[in-house]
Amino acid sequence: MTQTSNRFFDELGKLMTDAAGAAQGAQKEMESFMRAQGEKMLAGMDLVRRDEFEAVKAMAAKAREDSEALLARVAALESEISRLKGEA
Repeated sequence: MTQTSNRFFDELGKLMTDAAGAAQGAQKEMESFMRAQGEKMLAGMDLVRRDEFEAVKAMAAKAREDSEALLARVAALESEISRLKGEA
């Protein structure tokens, strides 16, 4: 009876190990499926990548600085023109 009982437990252990392996395989397959669906959904949303956003943000900041510098230069030139007209 001891050998029968050991054999039963050995077979049960193998069955449990196989079931755990199958469950782990199913879990990996589900994760892959969910990841693919998520990527597909994000691609359809036409989102901007972070590096592209940062590049455009830097360009906008540079354009703002250039614009402010040009406004100051125009104001200085207009002031100079007004001063020269006043001397004439």
